[in-house]
Amino acid sequence: MNHVATGSDRPENRLAAETSPYLLQHKHNPVDWWPWGPEALTEAQRSNRPILLSIGYAACHWCHVMAHESFEDDEVAAVMNELFVCIKVDREERPDIDQIYMSALHHLGEQGGWPLTMFLLPDGSPFWGGTYFPKLPDFGRPAFTDVLQSVAQVFRDQPDKISRNRDALIARLSERAKSKNPANLGVAELNNAAVAITRSTDPVHGGLQGAPKFPQCSVLEFLWRAGARTHDDRFFSATTLTLTRMSQGGIYDHLGGGYARYSVDNRWLVPHFEKMLYDNAQILDLLALDYARSNNQLYRERAIETVDWLRREMLAAEGGFASSLDADTEGEEGKFYVWSLKEVNEVLGPADAADFAARYDITANGNFEGHNIPNRLRSIDVASDDIAHMRALREKLLAHRESRVRPGLDDKVLADWNGLMIAALVHAACVFDKPDWLQTARTAFEFVRTNMTRNGRLGHSWREGRLLIPALASDYAAMGRAALALFEATGDNAYLAQALRWQSTLDTHYADVDHGGYYLTADDAEGLIVRPHSTADDAIPNHDGLIAQNLVRLAALTGATKWRDCIDNLFAALLPSATENGFGQLSLMNALDLRLSGAEIVVVGEGAQADALLSAARKLPHATSIVLHAPHADALPQDHSARAKITAVTQSAAFICRGQSCSLPLTHPEALSGIL
Repeated sequence: MNHVATGSDRPENRLAAETSPYLLQHKHNPVDWWPWGPEALTEAQRSNRPILLSIGYAACHWCHVMAHESFEDDEVAAVMNELFVCIKVDREERPDIDQIYMSALHHLGEQGGWPLTMFLLPDGSPFWGGTYFPKLPDFGRPAFTDVLQSVAQVFRDQPDKISRNRDALIARLSERAKSKNPANLGVAELNNAAVAITRSTDPVHGGLQGAPKFPQCSVLEFLWRAGARTHDDRFFSATTLTLTRMSQGGIYDHLGGGYARYSVDNRWLVPHFEKMLYDNAQILDLLALDYARSNNQLYRERAIETVDWLRREMLAAEGGFASSLDADTEGEEGKFYVWSLKEVNEVLGPADAADFAARYDITANGNFEGHNIPNRLRSIDVASDDIAHMRALREKLLAHRESRVRPGLDDKVLADWNGLMIAALVHAACVFDKPDWLQTARTAFEFVRTNMTRNGRLGHSWREGRLLIPALASDYAAMGRAALALFEATGDNAYLAQALRWQSTLDTHYADVDHGGYYLTADDAEGLIVRPHSTADDAIPNHDGLIAQNLVRLAALTGATKWRDCIDNLFAALLPSATENGFGQLSLMNALDLRLSGAEIVVVGEGAQADALLSAARKLPHATSIVLHAPHADALPQDHSARAKITAVTQSAAFICRGQSCSLPLTHPEALSGIL
């Protein structure tokens, strides 16, 4: 039996000096891990050994499995240390590195995922890889040590083969998307794409057909926008069916609030239990978006519960938001969240337990591997609930759950994920009339703006006072989105000024002047084998799609033709490839919808009437509206088109503008929602 130790009885390796919770999970491994950096590459070149690059994240279940099986095992570690320079990377801390090597794996014809295990030449060039490798042979997969020895032998004995693989991969990674199609997408093309996507959705359970099921928030927003454009309820129905099933399924934490990463089945029942900040940000945004249209009280309840969870469990003392909660507790996925009927009886008593069990699918045999995941999939309609009584029962169970060993918290603060959550909080605060949520958003924004900024430049990841710099384009894009949301919600010009400064930094340090769009990394960032340039959406919207939406808003809010030119140039560069892979670039398509169909709402004047109009405007669906308060002419640039509107009325009023036409002045808040 090999000695396996996971605690402090082992000496620490180099990862002990890092701040990433994921890297610190591996500081007692017998593997001689290096963090990513020039020192590790220098060691590989000095010793002429290939690099084993292992990429994962703190909440990743299979990352933990591979760590327990292999990285904590003395014999496996000995093989790794002898044959390779081993580098461990947190994909959330370094998504630029992850993007490069995940793309390389895709070019090898392999399905991606984490843990990502890549083999590199000493200069960092990839030549082969995979994801999870079992310690022992498993269902046709070789043992990890056999893989290690085979790769090392090929590296040593067949350098020509390695070089060919390397050259082919680098060539593919360096390619830019090319298309012969003109950028001639309009409303008709967006509608046709929405029809095609709707055909791929699950008409019973929502989401895309099959399993596993991910929230796919950019898809849901795209379909929602199609409903707003066409007034065709089938698009709204596809979105609301998914939101409702998710919100009643086991993927939602009915006791503590918040949504898990995805569902492993096709019913949204069994989640992969990790909770990610970015998922909850995007889902909260969608709940607010559809509530503004439908007044669906389920969405209001889920939004309130999710924000309660966010502020209770994910809010750092300094005001930023933590990244994730682990899927595992005590080495078992989901242990923290599941229940037995016996335990529910003990906590609630027989009568209340029977009532709760009937509504939340709690049975003696369980609905998941002998355990129970609370869910409402069998009783979607909650109209018959005694809401106060059910809430009291959930609170009792939540209090009992708090006595369990909690899942690990990855408490690093990421600028891009925080930006998504800040914007979602702002939108939800306006729609659900929750001013305290707006204050939470403002506090988090100030944390990123101050603590995560050095010499006017954003950083990407912050933990325990240490900041990873420079930021990625996604950080500027998401925080720019947050700044613009705060400006529209408050009228505070400081937020607009900050959004403009961040966009200027993007244009200075990230713009791809040869191909259009923006690189993920800055021009003065650490040099990698290629400069990441993907335009495809991932778990979060692609930075180009977010920037495009920001530019549309900047054009409307500032009145400057410069920004209209920027957005049109961006669309001209990127939309041709979107015509061939629209599904992978829906955040960009959503920006195009805002450009073509969005409503600019200008509220002029001051006082109680203007405030009432602003409140009504800010409760409208945020995805398709841009709200500008112009209290007086001097508050706007000289050439801003809204200045003429101020002089056209003698009292506070609102104008709704689409394209080159505007409505007559509206003086009653109810008229705003009516005309939209």
